[in-house]
Amino acid sequence: MSKTANFLVEIGTEELPPKALRSLMEAFGKNLADGIDTALLSHGEIKTFASPRRLTVFIADLAEKQNDQKSEQKGPPISIAFDKAGKPTAAATAFAKKCGTTLDALGRNKTNKGEWLTSESLIKGKKLIDLLPSLIEKSLSALPIPRRMRWGASEVEFVRPLHWIVMLHGNQTIETSIMGIETGNQTWGHRFHSSGPITINSSDTYLDTLEHDGYVIADFDRRLKIIRDGVNKAATVAGGVVISDDALYDEVAALVEWPVPIIGSFDKAFLELPREAIISTLTAHQRYFPIEDQTGNLLANFITIANLASKNPEQVRDGNERVIRPRLSDATFFWTNDKQSTLSSREAGLHKIVYQQGLGSLFDKSQRVAVIAKSLAKTLKHDNTNVSRAALLAKCDLLTGMVGEFPTLQGIMGYYYAIVDGETEGVATAIREHYLPRFAGDNLPETIDGQLLAIADKLDTLAGIFSTNKKPSGNRDPFGLRRAALGVVRLLIEGGIDIDLKELIQVAVNVQPEGQLNNEKLTKELYVFITDRLRRYFLDRDTSLTSETFEAVIAQQPTSLIDFDRRLVAVQTFARLEQAESLASANKRIANILRKADFPEGLVINKKLLSSDVELALFNFLENAQNKIAPMLAVKNYAEVLNELADLRDPIDQFFNEVMVMDEDQAVRNNRLALLSDLRALFLHVADISRLSLG
Repeated sequence: MSKTANFLVEIGTEELPPKALRSLMEAFGKNLADGIDTALLSHGEIKTFASPRRLTVFIADLAEKQNDQKSEQKGPPISIAFDKAGKPTAAATAFAKKCGTTLDALGRNKTNKGEWLTSESLIKGKKLIDLLPSLIEKSLSALPIPRRMRWGASEVEFVRPLHWIVMLHGNQTIETSIMGIETGNQTWGHRFHSSGPITINSSDTYLDTLEHDGYVIADFDRRLKIIRDGVNKAATVAGGVVISDDALYDEVAALVEWPVPIIGSFDKAFLELPREAIISTLTAHQRYFPIEDQTGNLLANFITIANLASKNPEQVRDGNERVIRPRLSDATFFWTNDKQSTLSSREAGLHKIVYQQGLGSLFDKSQRVAVIAKSLAKTLKHDNTNVSRAALLAKCDLLTGMVGEFPTLQGIMGYYYAIVDGETEGVATAIREHYLPRFAGDNLPETIDGQLLAIADKLDTLAGIFSTNKKPSGNRDPFGLRRAALGVVRLLIEGGIDIDLKELIQVAVNVQPEGQLNNEKLTKELYVFITDRLRRYFLDRDTSLTSETFEAVIAQQPTSLIDFDRRLVAVQTFARLEQAESLASANKRIANILRKADFPEGLVINKKLLSSDVELALFNFLENAQNKIAPMLAVKNYAEVLNELADLRDPIDQFFNEVMVMDEDQAVRNNRLALLSDLRALFLHVADISRLSLG
C-alpha cells in the first residue's frame, strides 16, 4: 500500500455567482471524488468548502500513488503455440515478442476449456502528482456553469477568472500547472482585513490559517450557521423575529467571508405599503433580513450582514439605511400610482401583450382560463361567480408598475389592488392564490376558488404549449411544464378534488386556438404527461411504495387522481396480506393464458359445462364475490374489495391444481376461459395485481 496524507486543493477566483456557489462547491467535490475513484486512488472522507472567491476540496488519507496492478495477457492455445515435437511455433514467438519477454518467461493457464500461453506483468501505479492536473481540470470543466468566460489572452474558460491554486498533500506542496495557473501553497485572504499572500503549510491547517491570518471563514456551512445565529440574535435585540428564508441565507453566505450582523431601520411610514412589497424590497434588492413582531406585524427594522468588522459600525448602518430609503420610496410611488387605475381597466391592455407565439395574447389566455375554471366549477357544483371574475383579472397586475419592478409579486399585488378596487375577498384571494404552488413543496391555495383558478391556469399553459409542439425534451423545460403538471397533481390530490382528469384536459385542449395538434392525440399526450408526474409524487410521499404497486394501478388509467390515490392505498394494504403473493401469481398466469389463447370477447359462463366440483366451487365463489363487492365498488371502497377477493386464493389454487384449462373440447375450453376472464375482471376493477412482484 502506498503512503497516504490529507489532500487539499483550493481554486482562487474573482467573486463567484452567489446563487450558484453551493452547487458549484458540491459539484466540484463530487466530480473530483468520481475522478479519484476512477483512478483507483484510495482515500477517506471528502469535504468541500467555498467562499465568494474560492472553491476547495479536502480529501482525507489520499494515497500518494496508485497501487501496482498485476496484468495477465492471454496468448495462443498450447496446441497452436507448440508443434507435435514440442517446439515453439511462430505464434508462440510472436506472443513473447508482443509481451516484451522471452519464451521461457511465459506461463501457462489451464482451464476446463483448454490450455493457453500467458504472460504476467506488473503495471506500476502512477504518482498522484502526475494524475492530479487532468483529474482537477476535468472536475472543473464538468461544473454546472451555463456561461463560461475567458480573460486576458488566455484560452482557458471558467465561470470567473482564475488567480491562484493551492495544492497540498499533507505538508508537501504539489507544484504543477492547472488551467494555465501554477499551483503552490499561497492563498489570499479577505479583501480589506488581509493584505498579501498567506502561506498554507499543511492541508490540515488550511481552515484555521485562513480564518486567523486571512479573516476568511472558508467552511460554507459553518459560515452559514454563524450568519443564522447572528441574524436571530440581532432580531431579538430589535424586539422581533427574523422572517426566515433559506435561499436568502444561502445567498448571503455566498456573498461574505467575514459575516457581521448589523441592525438597521427605515421610516415607519413605509409600513403602510403591502407587507410583501416591503419584504421584496429588503430581500430581493439588498439581501436584508426583514423582522416582524410576535404577532406577525412587520417592524421598521432590518438586519444586514456586513462583510467586515468595521471600526465604525454606525457608518455601515447609516450607509445601508441610505440605500434602502430610495428603494422603499420607489415602491411607495408604484403603490400610489398603480391605485389610480383599477385592475379591470387594465384588462384591455392585455390584448397588447403576446402570451406565446400561436397562442394569442394574455387577454386570450385569460379568456381560456375563465372557460376552464367555469367548467371545473360546474362539474363540482360550485358557484363560479368569483372564479370567473378572478380569471379575467388574474393577469392584470402584470401591467402595474409594482409588478414590473418586483416580478415575484405577481398575483400578490393583484390581491391588494383588487381589494382597493372593491372586488370581493373571494375574487381577490383567488387572484393571489392562482400561481400556487410555484415550486416543489410550496403552499397550495386555501380557498376552493383559488384551487380551481390555479388548476385552470396550469392546464391552459400545458395544453397551449403542448399544442404548439413545444413539450419538454430531455432536461430542457423552458416553460416549466413539468412543474405545472406536478402542480395540477398536487392541487387535485391534496385539494381533494375528485374529478375526471381526462375530461378536464379535454376542456383545456378544446379552448386552444385552432390549427394546432389533433385534439384527441393532444388529450392523450397530456394525460400521460401529467400522470407521469404521479410516479415521482407518490414515491416521494411514501418511501415504502414500490414501482410495481404504482404500475398495477396506473395500468387501469383511473380518470380521477383521488380515485388513483384510493386504489394505490388499497393495493399497498392488499400486498401485505398472506394471500397476496399467490393471487398476484394466479392473476399473472390467467393473463398469460387469456393472451395466448386469443380468447374471444363476449363469451359468458355456461354453468352446465362446469363438470368438476373444483371449477363449480370456483364459479360459486366468483358469483358470491361479484355480489359482495358491487356495493363496495359503488362507494369506491377498494381496500374492502381486495380484502374480500383475498378469499379466492384457495379455490383458485385448487382450480389450477386439478383442472386443465385448455381442454380438447372447445366448448369446455371456452367456458373455462370465460370463468378465468370474469375472475380476472374482478381484480381489474381495482388494479392489475398481476404486475405485483411479491415473491
